[in-house]
Amino acid sequence: MSDLTRLTAADLAAALASGDTTSVEVTQAHLDRIAAVDGDVHAFLHVNPQVSLDAAKASDARRKAGTPAGALDGVPIAIKDVLVTTDMPSTSGSKILEGWMSPYDATPVTKIREAGLVPLGKTNMDEFAMGSSTEHSAYGPTRNPWDLDRIPGGSGGGSAAAVAAFEAPLALGSDTGGSIRQPAHITGTVGVKPTYGGVSRYGAIALASSLDQIGPVARTVLDTALLHDVIAGHDPHDSTSLKQEWPSMADAVRKANVTGLRIGVMTELDGDGFQPGVLARFHESLELLKAEGAEIVPVSLPSLAYAVAAYYLILPAEASSNLAKFDSVRFGLRVNPVGGGTVEQVMSATREAGFGDEVKRRIILGTYALSAGYYDAYYGSAQRVRTLVQRDFTAAFANVDVLASPTAPTTAWKLGEQLDDPLAMWRGDIATIPANLAGIPGISLPAGLADEDGLPVGIQFLAPAREDARLYNVGGALEALLASKWGGSILDKAPALTGGTR
Repeated sequence: MSDLTRLTAADLAAALASGDTTSVEVTQAHLDRIAAVDGDVHAFLHVNPQVSLDAAKASDARRKAGTPAGALDGVPIAIKDVLVTTDMPSTSGSKILEGWMSPYDATPVTKIREAGLVPLGKTNMDEFAMGSSTEHSAYGPTRNPWDLDRIPGGSGGGSAAAVAAFEAPLALGSDTGGSIRQPAHITGTVGVKPTYGGVSRYGAIALASSLDQIGPVARTVLDTALLHDVIAGHDPHDSTSLKQEWPSMADAVRKANVTGLRIGVMTELDGDGFQPGVLARFHESLELLKAEGAEIVPVSLPSLAYAVAAYYLILPAEASSNLAKFDSVRFGLRVNPVGGGTVEQVMSATREAGFGDEVKRRIILGTYALSAGYYDAYYGSAQRVRTLVQRDFTAAFANVDVLASPTAPTTAWKLGEQLDDPLAMWRGDIATIPANLAGIPGISLPAGLADEDGLPVGIQFLAPAREDARLYNVGGALEALLASKWGGSILDKAPALTGGTR
C-alpha cells in the first residue's frame, strides 16, 4: 500500500474496513512520521506511543470481531492541548499548567475515544489560545510545514501544522476568534468552527466562554465532516450545549450541489487591507461556483467595521475572569517568594512566573474593561456592538444562503515579524472574529496559492446558526472544482518537508 500517512481519513477508514491494513500499522506510520519531522515543525507538545498503540490494538480487535465502534475506528487523530485528557498532560500551552494531568476527559475527547479513533498526542498552541501565530506558546513556536521560517497561524497552529505535515490525518481544535479557520488558511488545510453549542465545550480549558467552540481540522472537506459528525451533539455537562439532532455533515459533502445557492460576498471583507494574491484566489473560487449555478450577491454588514474592537474587549474581559482560577492554591504551578509570603504574594509570584506576556496583556486589559468606572463605557459598549453584528448577519441571511470572504488578509508571515506589534496581529482576525461574536458556523478551505509568495490562501464561508451542513455542501462542491483545476490537492504542491515541490 502507498504511504499510509498520505491517505485521507476517509481512505484510511476504507482500508481498515476492507482489511487492507490495520490500525497498528496506520498508527505506527504516523508515529514514525512524527519522529521524523516534528523536530522541525514542533506541532506536538506531547506524544505517548504506548497509549496510541494500545488504542490501535483495541481497534484492530474490534475490527476482527466485526464490531467496529464507528466509521473512523482505528484512524489516528491529534488533540489540541486546550482539551483535557486523562492519559496525557493538559497544559493549554502554558507554564502554569506544565505537566498537569486531568482527572477526566473533555467531552469531544470522550466522543472520539468512543468512536474508536486513536489519539496520537497533544498539539502546540498559543498560551490559553491567546494569539494568531502559535508563537505565544510557553514551549516554543510551531513552524509552518510550507516554510519553516514562517508561522502556522494560531492559536491552533499545532493542530493545523500536524495535519499539513502529514503527522496526523485529523485533529481537534478550538476557535474563539478564528483559531481553527485562520491556521487552515495559513497551512492549506480545512478547518470548521461549528455553531456555538453544537459541540460540547466541557473539558475545554476556557478562554472566553461565550466565544469558544471546539471543531475539526483535516486535509479534505469530507474528512472534516466525518470528524464533525463524531463530536457534535448535546452534552448535559455543558449548559450551552444545543439540544437538537444534527444532520450528517458527511452526507452534505457527498451530495454537494450549489445550483441555485445564493452566496453573499461581504463587501467589508473584499478590498483594502487584503493581500492581492488572497483576493485573486477568492474571486477565482467564486467564479468557479458561479459557473456551477451559484448566484453571487454583494452584501454589506456595516457593523463589521467595529467587530475587532468589540471582540478585543469582550474576550479579555471573559479571559480575566476565567483565568482567575490559576491562583497557585488549587492546582498547577506554585511559586513561593523568597522568605515566604502571604497568599496574595504567592499568587502574584505564581502568575508572574506562569503566564506569558500576551496572557498578562489581555488579563490587564480585561480587568480594566470590567472595572467599576469603565464597565459601561467599554465592556457594555462592546456587547452592544456584538448585538449589531448579530443583527447584520440575521438581515444578510434573509437574502442569501451563505456568506463568503477570504479567511484572513495575508498569507503566513515570518516568525517574529509581528511579535512586537500585537495590534497588527489582532487586526489579522478581521474576517474570522464576526462568526464568533454571532455564534454562527464557519469553514475555511484552501483556495490556492498566492502569486506573491506561493503560500496557501483560504476561502471562508459562513452560514446561519444550526445550518452547519450548508458549509459542507458549498465546501465540498468548491473543493471538487478546485481539485479538478489543480489536478489534485493543494498539499501536493507543498515543499520538501511534506513531500512536494514549490
